[in-house]
Amino acid sequence: MTGRGDREDPARHYDDGVPLARFTDRVLVVCSRCGGRALVVPRPGVPVPRYAMELLYQPRRLACAECGAVADREADMRDNALVGAEPGGTEDPFFRRPLWLQTRCVGHVLWAYNEEHVDALSTYVGARLRERGRLSPTLAMFARLPAWMKTAEHRGEILTGLKTLLDLAERSAPADRSDAAHERGDRPRRQRSVYFRGGPY
Repeated sequence: MTGRGDREDPARHYDDGVPLARFTDRVLVVCSRCGGRALVVPRPGVPVPRYAMELLYQPRRLACAECGAVADREADMRDNALVGAEPGGTEDPFFRRPLWLQTRCVGHVLWAYNEEHVDALSTYVGARLRERGRLSPTLAMFARLPAWMKTAEHRGEILTGLKTLLDLAERSAPADRSDAAHERGDRPRRQRSVYFRGGPY
C-alpha cells in the first residue's frame, strides 16, 4: 500500500494513517520444522474483515510448502472476549515464529511481514518530502517507525536492505534463510486490547 499521490510523484509521501496490522493478512515466517519459508494467513473460510485491526483477532493457519508442516491458532480469550495479537518486532504476532523477511542494516535488523509491507516502507523511505494526514498517529505505522529508518543519512542503505527483503521473498529453501532470521526472544509487549461485539478496545 502506498501513500496518496506516490505514483505521480515518488519523491513525495502522504501518510494516510495505515496501521501495521494492515500487513498481517499474509506473513512470511521461518518454519519451525525445516527452517524454510512458511506462510501465516487467516484460516480458510474466515470472513474478510471490514477493518485492518480485525486481522489481529482472526484464527490463523501456518503452512510450509517446503516440508508440509501445518499448524492452527485461535485468538486467546479473556473474560469472554478475544485478545488481539500484538504486531511489531522480528517475530510474527500469531505463532511467534521469526520473520522470513529480515536482514541486517546500519547496525539494526530491518524486517517486514510480506512484499506489500516492503513496498510501503520503500515508498516512505525513498520519499524526499513526507506529509502526515489528519488521522491520529497512535496506530499509524509510519509515525511509529524507529528514528534510524526516518533519517535521510541512511536512506540508501535502507533502500538496499528493502531490496534484499524482496529478493528473500522469492526464496523458500532452508538454505536461503537470512542469518538475521533467528529467534532472539525480542517479543513485543503483550497486547492489552480485547474484542467485544462492539469492536476492539
